[in-house]
Amino acid sequence: MTLKEVLQIPTAAGSLPGPVSTPLPSVSRRSTKATLALAIVLGLLLNCFRQHYWERYANPHNSIHANNPDTFENVCPQVSELIPKRNFDIWESLSATYQTDPFRSKAVDWLSKAVQIPTESYDYYGSVGTDPRWEKFHAFHAYLEQAFPLIHATLDLIKVNTYGLIFVWKGLDPGLKPLLLAGHQDVVPVDPATIDDWVHPPFSGHFDGSRIWGRGSCDDKSGVIGIMAAIETMLASGYEPTRTVVLAFGFDEESRGTHGAKMLAVKLEEMFGTNGYAMLVDEGSGYNEQYGRVIATPSIAEKGYLDIQIEVTTPGGHSSLPPPHTSIGILAQMLVKLEANPFKAQLARNSPTYKSAQCLAAHAPDLPEHLKRDILESAYSDVALRAAEDTLFSDLAFKNLVGTTRAIDIVGGGVKVNALPEQAWAVVNHRISTESSISRSKASDIELLKALASEFNLAYTAFGESISYDNHFTTTPAYGNLTLSEAFGKVGLEPAPVTPTEGDDAVPYKILSGSIKAAFNKYRGIEGDDGTVIVSPGLMSGNTDTTYYWRLTPHIIRYGHIMKGSSYCVIHTTNEAMLIDNFVEIIQYFTALMLNVDESVLS
Repeated sequence: MTLKEVLQIPTAAGSLPGPVSTPLPSVSRRSTKATLALAIVLGLLLNCFRQHYWERYANPHNSIHANNPDTFENVCPQVSELIPKRNFDIWESLSATYQTDPFRSKAVDWLSKAVQIPTESYDYYGSVGTDPRWEKFHAFHAYLEQAFPLIHATLDLIKVNTYGLIFVWKGLDPGLKPLLLAGHQDVVPVDPATIDDWVHPPFSGHFDGSRIWGRGSCDDKSGVIGIMAAIETMLASGYEPTRTVVLAFGFDEESRGTHGAKMLAVKLEEMFGTNGYAMLVDEGSGYNEQYGRVIATPSIAEKGYLDIQIEVTTPGGHSSLPPPHTSIGILAQMLVKLEANPFKAQLARNSPTYKSAQCLAAHAPDLPEHLKRDILESAYSDVALRAAEDTLFSDLAFKNLVGTTRAIDIVGGGVKVNALPEQAWAVVNHRISTESSISRSKASDIELLKALASEFNLAYTAFGESISYDNHFTTTPAYGNLTLSEAFGKVGLEPAPVTPTEGDDAVPYKILSGSIKAAFNKYRGIEGDDGTVIVSPGLMSGNTDTTYYWRLTPHIIRYGHIMKGSSYCVIHTTNEAMLIDNFVEIIQYFTALMLNVDESVLS
């Protein structure tokens, strides 16, 4: 039945029956208005129904149906596993080596000893050369030299700002743009109060037969040591690359990279120029099972970053004679206002998070059918997009990944219990959506606090500019001041450029995808693409050293091949541990990537 048929009222053949002879009661003006209002409401509802029906079911241009897989063949397209061709023999030989017990023992030794060297980096270190706390990295460098002798004998080593490391493995063809592999030597500090919570001490590097325990075993010494282990093994086999491979290892990624990656970026650009690298792969996500399918999620972008300090100043005095609101009380109301009015998250077509959802719909067999339908139809239907959004946003982690977020992380104010606080302040962390910007995030905070600033008669300054109150009345002189500024004197970071994943410009991403599948399959003895891992674009909620590398290449991918979902491969908390099987597979992954990039045509 068509929409027209549904909405028509059927009548019998022939004329309608005549009116009854009983006179009708008089109709009041009020009942006429009520009837008219009801008719208008019903008309609006009918129009909404027609629009919804037309868009999702009757529109001839919307010919998609979730039960027709051929319709969605272009949703989350996959490449086949990429097995090296020219380098096939070395690939087979190294893959066999990685399966042996002697190599497994060597891999345990490599990572375990690296974890045993504490390389914690804290915020607010002084400059290298003046702050002795940096000197711990000398021990780590000495270990690398001892553990990887072939690398240090063959590759060129450049040290930047003393502790930043650049290794250059020169290829036979200097005309080819190099592959850049990045990682960081430092780890998040261990809170002394949590040491007793660790199953094994955080810098023990203890191996229990299946896992290597300790800070950095997952983040990111598994990446740095995994890269070096792959190259050391390739060198031992006599392999020589055609394309140059460059390694860049920072030493303060966990404290924003200002001493490490920021200076490494200058040197790397000086060496090969702006956009001088074929592609860049840094630490990042991994793979896990989602709705019945193993999915790897290399991150193709990062959210932006901004810390805003909110400061309220008011007159002091003795606490026995308090005003209605102290600076702390005023600040508290402002913080409540911010939390009560979060940024509106909206799933945008072609965003990294939207692509992730599409891959689930196209390839995850256990995804609920209604959600699969909504996601697939959302490419053409706004109604379906909003329906998919509603369901997906029931997962708060996904909703936070999509939108700009605020988190009130630091507060301060007051110096004595019997003294009115003359100053109160808080730092609010913002993680900025790939569809937003620093300026829009600032503008939102400024606008939200206007009414309260006016209510409390505060002079309002935001980022160096005086803010007017529009229709709000403020008396003169002001009772105090409200100041918004960039916390710690540091400017924010815009969302990262999005790496291409489709079309002619997506060759680097496709090579990485095929290499992930080749390593995953080879380590498990899987033949062909049936039942293998699906590769889906993803988004980093945090920031990596790549924030300084945007000028080096448009092809930046953050992926570490870590098996997510493991009960102990957690980061920035207690009981961090890496499965040895996963670590050997990481070595296999870096091997596949280097061999495939070496024999691929990249502009």
